Amino acid sequence: MDIYDKVMDLAKRRGYLWSSFEIYGGIAGFVDYGPLGCLLKNNIINKFRNIYIVKEGFYEIESPTVTPYDVLKASGHVDNFTDPIVECKNCLESFRADHIIEENVDINTEELSLKELEEVIKKYNIRCPKCGGEFGEVKKFNLMFITKIGPGKGREGFLRPETAQGIFIQFKRLAQFFRNKLPFGVVQIGKSYRNEISPRQGVIRLREFTQAEIEYFVHPKKKEHKKFDLVKDEIVPLLPAENQIKGEGIINISLEEAVNKGIVRHQTIAYFIAQTKKFLEDIGIDKNKIRFRQHLPNEMAHYAIDCWDAEIYTERFGWIECVGIADRTDYDLKSHMAHSGEDLSVFVETEEREVEDYEINLNYKVVGKIFKKDTKLIESYLKGLSLEDKEKIVKELNEKGFIEICLKDKTFKLEKDHLNIKKVKKIIKGEKIIPHVIEPSYGIDRIFYCLLEHSYREEEDRVYLDLKPSVAPIKAYVLPLVNKEGMPEIAKEIRDMLRENNIIAEYDDSGAIGRRYLRADEIGVPFCITVDGQTLKDRTVTVRERNTRKQERVKIDELVNYLKAKISL
Repeated sequence: MDIYDKVMDLAKRRGYLWSSFEIYGGIAGFVDYGPLGCLLKNNIINKFRNIYIVKEGFYEIESPTVTPYDVLKASGHVDNFTDPIVECKNCLESFRADHIIEENVDINTEELSLKELEEVIKKYNIRCPKCGGEFGEVKKFNLMFITKIGPGKGREGFLRPETAQGIFIQFKRLAQFFRNKLPFGVVQIGKSYRNEISPRQGVIRLREFTQAEIEYFVHPKKKEHKKFDLVKDEIVPLLPAENQIKGEGIINISLEEAVNKGIVRHQTIAYFIAQTKKFLEDIGIDKNKIRFRQHLPNEMAHYAIDCWDAEIYTERFGWIECVGIADRTDYDLKSHMAHSGEDLSVFVETEEREVEDYEINLNYKVVGKIFKKDTKLIESYLKGLSLEDKEKIVKELNEKGFIEICLKDKTFKLEKDHLNIKKVKKIIKGEKIIPHVIEPSYGIDRIFYCLLEHSYREEEDRVYLDLKPSVAPIKAYVLPLVNKEGMPEIAKEIRDMLRENNIIAEYDDSGAIGRRYLRADEIGVPFCITVDGQTLKDRTVTVRERNTRKQERVKIDELVNYLKAKISL
């Protein structure tokens, strides 16, 4: 067995991860978290919350996982959230076309079109791995789960492909909550869904997964970070796009130098790289198996101008993306403004100054009969324009005689006589801007697996998980040396005392003491507390540390503070 098989065997036996719907044969791409898995996963998420909500001062929201069609049409997911799919003509099994090629031929498929992927499959006579059959046409497959909202025909919707859109569509209220003061950060943690074509990597590629995402809204011209000086000297392993193109490797460089040289686009992305590195190391990911890889131009998401992935190395799967840190610009807010007609700009104060502005209004005598009920939608859009947007409209009207705007999936053509445009001078004390957003997006399930793999240890007489006390699901096992002389009663008393003080502890009296130690070690329990003959005399217990197996005597009355100090390290 390789380490993946060993980790998954332990995870299944000891209640970390189980196959979903197992008694009905199971379905690929889904996983159940068992009792210990839930505790560990929640401890990871609480570490995330501690960094971003407690320390950074961001706020968390929760939105529905069912999302109407209009929202995801505006975001671009309806048109762009796709993978290439190919179906076997014989057994009708479906596969990702790019993956099936890469598994059989040493070819980079990133830039290949659907037609080119199909040609490669035919050229190398790549066959179905299940039955050996011939593949058919390569097509686009949208990865969103479709649903209906309401009875009958209902309203078309999807299970959300990311948590981010729930934040963007509430931006107006969020901006009010933060008193329109930029920058501010909003967090959402929850389930997202991706109807993967052929998930074959266990917990690494799921159809239902947990995301922890931050949308950090900034002024588009102010992407410095006020805390950058705290992290500027941090040395990080970067794999820039340029190095990948040239076939060069990782560079270890300070964040300040990376920003100054233009390797990392700006301080805010660099700051989140530092925070991500800290988070991963704090929960127990091996610091020597972390790198930050910049997206190549051809793999950049449709909404991003720069993106860095925190990748973690695993024995079976190599480097896997676990966190994405992207500059999404104003793409999402502008898209939702255009499709909804809502003004999602914010007013930011500046020094008082005189500027030339434009008043752009509809010529109602002309447009009322043309646009009818859509007139108010267009009017709302015009009211939300920034000075920069107005200047672009005036320039385009002068050059072409018309402009086209897309609102709510409709395109409207506005000609010169449809608009009343007046150039004015104004004294302003601020300006309306559409914020840019920097998004760190954490894949909790992948991080969970990587933590298990990086914590897995084998010794001559035992297997154990080297989980940090702060994330370990069970902090202590309480064990009576023998099941008599009042020892079980004292052990249960200690277990209850620890739980009353928010330390998850378990009682175990089954088998020899050595065997019980090894059972606790295997699931990552950092401390074993043994009640023995000495306890009956002086109310002290033995505390055994998992990794070193060293033991120390501690008074029962001091046990809570002793463990809390150890757990918080």
